[in-house]
Amino acid sequence: MNKQELIAEVEKEIADRKAARSAVESLLAHIGEALKAGETVTLTGFGAFKVVERRARTGRNPKTGAPLDIPARRSVIFAPGKNLRDAVAD
Repeated sequence: MNKQELIAEVEKEIADRKAARSAVESLLAHIGEALKAGETVTLTGFGAFKVVERRARTGRNPKTGAPLDIPARRSVIFAPGKNLRDAVAD
């Protein structure tokens, strides 16, 4: 499912495409802002988005085998909730 398909599904619930698009875009923007601020976003029953710090490390170029430095960075991880894990397992 992509963003347009998600908007179409939300539209089925609220019967207004413009409001559905606004709701989805607002939700995604607020999640992004919270993660940018370093907060954890928890959607009970669905899962949690968390920001983690990746340490700097040395990797290898797969083509040449030469070592290269990979800088430290922040990354987002998703931990699914029990309801989502159970739904996917069935």
